[in-house]
Amino acid sequence: MSNIESIGEKFRALLPTFNERMRRLWAGTEARALGRGGIAVVARATGLARNTVVRGLKELDEDSPLDPAYVRRAGAGRKRKAVLNPSLKDALEGLVEPVTRGDPESPLRWTSKSTRVLARELTVKGYSVSHVLVADLLHEMEYSLQANRKTMEGTSHPDRDAQFEYINAEVRRRMAAGSPVISVDTKKKELVGNFKNGGQQWRPKGRPERVNVHDFLDPKEGKAIPYGVYDVGRNVGWVSVGIDHDTGRFAVATIRRWWRELGRKAYPNANTLLITADSGGSNGSRLRLWKWELQRFANASGLTISVSHLPPGTSKWNKIEHRLFSFLSQNWRGQPLLTHAAIVSLISNTRTATGLKVRCVLDTNTYPAKSVVTDKQMAQLQITRADFHGDWNYTFHPHARKSK
Repeated sequence: MSNIESIGEKFRALLPTFNERMRRLWAGTEARALGRGGIAVVARATGLARNTVVRGLKELDEDSPLDPAYVRRAGAGRKRKAVLNPSLKDALEGLVEPVTRGDPESPLRWTSKSTRVLARELTVKGYSVSHVLVADLLHEMEYSLQANRKTMEGTSHPDRDAQFEYINAEVRRRMAAGSPVISVDTKKKELVGNFKNGGQQWRPKGRPERVNVHDFLDPKEGKAIPYGVYDVGRNVGWVSVGIDHDTGRFAVATIRRWWRELGRKAYPNANTLLITADSGGSNGSRLRLWKWELQRFANASGLTISVSHLPPGTSKWNKIEHRLFSFLSQNWRGQPLLTHAAIVSLISNTRTATGLKVRCVLDTNTYPAKSVVTDKQMAQLQITRADFHGDWNYTFHPHARKSK
C-alpha cells in the first residue's frame, strides 16, 4: 500500500473525532514524519489544502502553542458581516429605534420587533443576514427581550429602601416583645363555577378536566374574594372568602374575625398589634374607610393598632404573598373552583413542609362599594403618625371607655 493510500485510510478513520485544529496538527505530524515532499503527499491523501498542512507544521513548532480549549487564535476565521459592512448596525438601529420602548438614556433598551422580522427588513434593504446574527447584534447593542411590567401602583419611591428598613425594625422589635405582627392583603378575585384554573393536575391520560369555553361571571355563583391575614411569628394564615365587595370594611372585618378566633387565643397578654399592608386596595394608606374601621376595631378590642404600609409598587414583597397566597394557588392549580364551599375547603387544606396552617371561612355579609366617611368621623380618629412617613406609618389608640 502506498503512502498516499495509507495516510488517506488513517485520515478517514480518524476524521469523525477531529475538530479543525486536530486536523491541522495531525496533517502536520504526518507531513513531518514523511520528510521531504510530505506536505504534498498529505494534501493529496486527505484532500486538505497545502496551506492547512503548512499551518499544522508551524503550530507544532511554536513556543507558545494555542490553548487546548481553542480551535483558532483570536481574530482567526471569516470576518463577521457586521465588521465587513459597518453600516449594518446603523441600519438595524434605524429599524429598531422608532419602536424602542423605555427610557432612551437607559443603559439597557429593548425592542418589540422579532429578530426574524428585522432580518427580513434588513434583507429588503440589501443586507444578507440571518435572524441569529440579528439577535447577536441586538445583544451587542444592549437590547434585550422583556415582558410587560406592572407599574399601576407607582414606580420606585425614593424612600422605598428606608421604609423597608423601618418595617423590618418594627417587626423585629414587636416579635421580640411577643406582640402579634400580621401581614394582610386581598388575593386575586376568582370566578366561581366550572371555569379554567391555571396550572396542571395529574389525571388519566387523554381525560383532562372539561371546563367552560368562556370565562363569563355566573350570576348564580358569583365570585370569591379571598382576604388573608398571615401571622408572621406563628406561620398561621386566616382567609375570609367574601362574596360581595372588597372594601376597607371587609378588610377590617377579616382582621377582627382573625383576632376573635385565633389572635386573642394565641396572644392572651397582647395590648398592641402591628399590621403590614400594601399601599393600595381595600387597605390603602389613603383610604378613609380603612382607617375608620381600624379605629372602631381598636375601640372594641382595646388594642393599640399600628399600621406600616409597603411603598407603592412593592406589593409582591408583602410577606403574605409568598408565605400564604402562593401556596393557595399551588394547592388549587388546574382545578375549577366550582363552589364557594370548594374554595373554602381547598384553602383550609393548604399545608407546607415548613408547617404552614390555614383557617378559612366564608363571609356572606354585604359590604357596600360606596361607603362615605365624613370629615366629622375622621376628626374622631385617635391617630398618631410616625416621624418617618406618617402617611405610611401610623397608630390608632382605643378611645377611653366611659365609666358608668
